[in-house]
Amino acid sequence: MRLTTERLVLRPFTAADAPAFAAYRSDPDVARYQGWSAPFPLAQAEEFVREVGAADPTAPGWFQYAVEANGVLVGDVGVGVNENRMQADIGYTLATAHQGRGYAAEAVRRVLAHLFEERGLHRVAAECDARNERSARLLARLGFRQEGHRVRSTWAKGEWTDDLLFGLLATEWDSAAD
Repeated sequence: MRLTTERLVLRPFTAADAPAFAAYRSDPDVARYQGWSAPFPLAQAEEFVREVGAADPTAPGWFQYAVEANGVLVGDVGVGVNENRMQADIGYTLATAHQGRGYAAEAVRRVLAHLFEERGLHRVAAECDARNERSARLLARLGFRQEGHRVRSTWAKGEWTDDLLFGLLATEWDSAAD
């Protein structure tokens, strides 16, 4: 499944993506608020792209879109569809060298349009480390509502961190699109 925007192609991962994927996941700034640690070994990246490249984006579970700009892998958007196929979680990562260009907003906006307008989902949720202010601002700009703040709820990389919880309903997405 391929989704496109004016500047981006969102597509399944291929084996050729593994080196670039490992490189941006190995960046300590990219990994800082994520569930993995840098460096991210190439062998692990190869296994990851093999698994997600074979996943069904319409089935319950996680599917990862590779985000490509001008033929270059710049990041990814993950969608975890609930068993009821009416709700999903979303997450995203962008390589440091490609941040600040609006790619994350453009990619996530396109995935949300696909989930709400083409697949008819009812709700999409997201969460982020409370220290990741840029991610929280992006979610707010896309119309997500902050629904919660879990204090010191996640043990990550040797410390307790706060989590911000966000939600967006299809009816809110429709309003934001008008």
